[in-house]
Amino acid sequence: MKKLAAIFLALAMITGCEQGVSVKAPDPIDNLQKQAAFSFDVNPETFELVVEKEGVIESVSEPLPKRKVSNLQKDEHRVSWTYPDDQMKIAIEQKGDYLQVQLESTGAESFTWPTVSGASYMLPLGEGKWIPSADKDWQAFLKDESLTFAESFSMRFFAVNKGKYAALYIADKLFNDTVDFATEPAISLSFTHEFPTVNPKKSYSFRLYVTDNDPVSIAAVYKNYVKEKGEYKTLAEKAAANPNVEKLYGAPHFYLWNKSFLGEDDLKWGQLKNRVQGAFLDWMTKLLQQNGEDGKESIQQFQDIQKQDYVDAYQKKALLNGFNYVLRSRDFYSPQIFPRLDEQAKALVGKGVAQLNEPELYELNKRLLKSVLQETATEVEQWGATDSTKLLNKLQGAGISHAWIGLADWTAAYMKPEFVKQAGERGYLIASYDSYHSIHKEENQDWNTAIFPDKTLYENATITKKNGEKKAGFLGEGRLLNPTWSLPSVKARMNEIMSTGVAFNSWFIDVDAAGDFNDDYTPGRTTTQEQDMQAKLARMDYIRDEKQLVIGSETGNDFASQTIAFAHGIETPVIKWADPDMRENKTSPYYVGGYWSPAGEIPQRYSKQVPIKEVYRHVYIDPAYSLPLFKLVYNDSVITTHHWEWDSLKIKGEVGTRMLSELLYNVPPLYHIDDKAWEANKELITTHLKVWSPLHQKAVQRAMTDFAILTEDRLVQRTSFGADLQVIANFSASDFSYENQIVKAHCALVIDGKETTTFAAPNQ
Repeated sequence: MKKLAAIFLALAMITGCEQGVSVKAPDPIDNLQKQAAFSFDVNPETFELVVEKEGVIESVSEPLPKRKVSNLQKDEHRVSWTYPDDQMKIAIEQKGDYLQVQLESTGAESFTWPTVSGASYMLPLGEGKWIPSADKDWQAFLKDESLTFAESFSMRFFAVNKGKYAALYIADKLFNDTVDFATEPAISLSFTHEFPTVNPKKSYSFRLYVTDNDPVSIAAVYKNYVKEKGEYKTLAEKAAANPNVEKLYGAPHFYLWNKSFLGEDDLKWGQLKNRVQGAFLDWMTKLLQQNGEDGKESIQQFQDIQKQDYVDAYQKKALLNGFNYVLRSRDFYSPQIFPRLDEQAKALVGKGVAQLNEPELYELNKRLLKSVLQETATEVEQWGATDSTKLLNKLQGAGISHAWIGLADWTAAYMKPEFVKQAGERGYLIASYDSYHSIHKEENQDWNTAIFPDKTLYENATITKKNGEKKAGFLGEGRLLNPTWSLPSVKARMNEIMSTGVAFNSWFIDVDAAGDFNDDYTPGRTTTQEQDMQAKLARMDYIRDEKQLVIGSETGNDFASQTIAFAHGIETPVIKWADPDMRENKTSPYYVGGYWSPAGEIPQRYSKQVPIKEVYRHVYIDPAYSLPLFKLVYNDSVITTHHWEWDSLKIKGEVGTRMLSELLYNVPPLYHIDDKAWEANKELITTHLKVWSPLHQKAVQRAMTDFAILTEDRLVQRTSFGADLQVIANFSASDFSYENQIVKAHCALVIDGKETTTFAAPNQ
């Protein structure tokens, strides 16, 4: 402290203001206390910034190596100077309750400032994290870590604990920034900005606030900043434009992965060989030869069952794969093979098979196949009902009145348009997954989001890196599409999908709200990260406004908060993408599973329950290190839940903990279901939803107004939504007394006015 005081006095002499610059606190926001005044000073040679609040002096940015300083200017409210050797101009100015720090390049390619250190940090990594700087697990996790600021930080700030108060840095922009961590002897972080040649804007800046050292105060200052910028839009405002937004209130999120026409229940297997023979079997064989190894296997099994009086489980899957493949084919119809057509099939053939849209084509092909299978197959209207319309009946019968349902892509809806229609009629939102991220040169019907009618895009509208190479798409496949060139293709795709009459009322866009921004160095058509962001927002705005769809996206970082209504990924992001034990080593207990699955089944990547390593549990799941920073700002603006790779049931041993967190943080549970998964987990799901759904219905229409840690081990926590709605979650193994009520271990208490409800988390 003596050292800091001496630095402060010395710097006061440099700047010519004995007491520093006094900064007035902001007005109260959301009924929080206003911030106390603080003073500041700076050493231009090292760019160390010190502040004084309530007599306590602290360095809020670590000193850089000494640099040559020129053009030093100062007055009562402003200090500025130049680093001639680094080609940087710096200015710090008092603006009411904060300092504005402006850093401008006059030739520098990049610059690092600030570097901050403290006893702990409050960072909006996902929902929010409290990170003690001496914590060994966090040190191991962050060792040599470099994070893209726009992608990894859900909001554009970071806060460091300076003892009596916190230093809160708000970045005015979020492009071309990285945050690097050092971990020895304790955690510190450094902020680096790149000045790309493609971007004429050569500056970056921060607001620096000195605020109370708690998440509620930090979030309140940031929320005030967002509102000041005119960037806050409530769910109520979004619902005024599209009342379907209200269907998200109290709604769990379900992904259904079935992309098949026929299910196992739709065929009388013992009679099948009597129908699949002769000319029809030859026709099936010809078509299936176009489906590679899968087609060969289906052909083999169609031949094998001719010699058997049974069909085993493996054969059923291979045969279903075969049927479901040919049912998507525009070449399926042949008047010689299908001489007997019902009236609907005749009408569709009369339009010309080449002219049919996809739902019409699929309807024709189903009726063609039925004309051959006859009584061996159920009625066409019932195909796939087990995992579609019958499953809707079960959800509704379980008392689930609101739900968001996501499909793997729009083809799944084309296969069962009646299912989509019924979902909407029951009050559910139903959406397709969509993406404009990757573009492939070769078409693949199982990756249809990467296919665009405009074949010039692959060469003329993909992103070039600084080194001249094309940037690869997801999983290294294809290329990355420049979003500034995508809107005509977005409009064409959406017009085609919506013109089919399939009754979507929601839409999900991969990546667009994840902060994955790129500079494009393609000669003659360079674009910046800021233009990338604006183009992604524009295409989501188009889908939302022109098609009147409730729109959501991956992650949901707050630059997209005015556009989207919901997001998948803030609460549990993708856990350690690069860990080979989770992604590559199939013998590891931590292997999360692959993307491929047999026809109609949920891929293991989403259905397989796995444990996670202790360091990841500590970082991603342990409630002691979690903070509702995003909810304290955006609870009544954006509904956020888990990434679809890490649904509510995915992590072995943490299901109960995550259910408590979903109550405490007002987070929708997210599940991957089919009939089998629903039957296995319905009691677990419905028991939770009986408490969660009515809570969310009310809480999501309010701001989160308070958050408190109630025990020293940080395992009992409380959130408040307005004056009379509270949730107390006890993650510990001991009972806790709260206002003359006992909150049992591993339980949550919901206090809604004078009514109380208890939820006991399952031990799994």
